[in-house]
Amino acid sequence: MDDHGRGSGPRPEGGGDDPLAPAPPGPLPYEGVWRFTASAVDASVPQARHAVRDLLYRQGVPLTDDLLQGLLLIVSELVTNGVKHAALLSPILAVEVAVGAEWVRVSVEDNHPYRPTALVADHDETGGRGLLLVREVTREAGGACDVEHTASGGKVIWAALPLTSARVP
Repeated sequence: MDDHGRGSGPRPEGGGDDPLAPAPPGPLPYEGVWRFTASAVDASVPQARHAVRDLLYRQGVPLTDDLLQGLLLIVSELVTNGVKHAALLSPILAVEVAVGAEWVRVSVEDNHPYRPTALVADHDETGGRGLLLVREVTREAGGACDVEHTASGGKVIWAALPLTSARVP
């Protein structure tokens, strides 16, 4: 059974037996899960960002401009991390966009076993701030992000943001 991004929790009782019973609410038109792959090369960063933007517009996801820009920045940073740090062991990255009634989640999966951590960046370095930026954008929007190991030994880095902005001071 396809759950259209609504999770595997319990379903309302009734429905099929009583034809007069109200049907359980279906998913909103923009709800779903979409997944695509990208080569772990620099050119994939803007391609992934544009693919996610186009998907969200095409599905009619109710996004504010700030939320959209934050999501696209997160996608750029996560794909960039995959290109820079995982390409040797993972020449293909998987990008997933999941949209629920009240949230949107983007994730990037690779087959590299190294689990990155967002450390305090050295101010003399020009890089190393990508995950810090992802965590800050996510926090400001009232969302959550994490890194998880996959069953195949790789990792998935994800960020989920509410569709209604919850700016944290």
